[in-house]
Amino acid sequence: MKRVINWLKNYRPVKVLTVFLAGIVLIVTQACSAPGVATQPPQPDAQSGASGAQPYSKRYDPTKNYDLNNPEGGMNNFSDVERRAKADDKAATDRGNALAKNAQRNINQKGVDSPGQYGENYRKGTPLGERVKNIGEDTSSSAAEVGEGVAKGTQRGIENIKENAQNAAKYVQRTGQDTTKGAEVK
Repeated sequence: MKRVINWLKNYRPVKVLTVFLAGIVLIVTQACSAPGVATQPPQPDAQSGASGAQPYSKRYDPTKNYDLNNPEGGMNNFSDVERRAKADDKAATDRGNALAKNAQRNINQKGVDSPGQYGENYRKGTPLGERVKNIGEDTSSSAAEVGEGVAKGTQRGIENIKENAQNAAKYVQRTGQDTTKGAEVK
């Protein structure tokens, strides 16, 4: 007890009162100053009520800025083609359409109006002689084209054989000269 009394005698009540008042002033000034610091920051498109309170505020959603895929069919109602590859998909579709048009043009050039027309002619009873004549003409023109192709291929093959025979003779001659040079050096 003597120690406590000695301790209180050493410290003057003015110092204790000064420290106590300084603490109170610090707490009060922090709690009562700058009321806007601790409030919620304003939100874009906020709706304010009559009393200034915000019963419902529309909050900013950053995910709304993302460019999302739209359902287009395919698996899970989304496109089967990646967005970045749509140009390639369009190019493939355009090429397919061009090939289909080319095939139709080839059919028209050969005298066929449509596959349905052949079926219709057959059902209507196009005379057998006329059908056989048409098939014969198509076969003869195809055979003539094949014959021309075989003749050209045979001619080209004969020319290649001649050229290879000449090259072989030159190769044998060159190899013989190289062999004699190698024998002379040793």
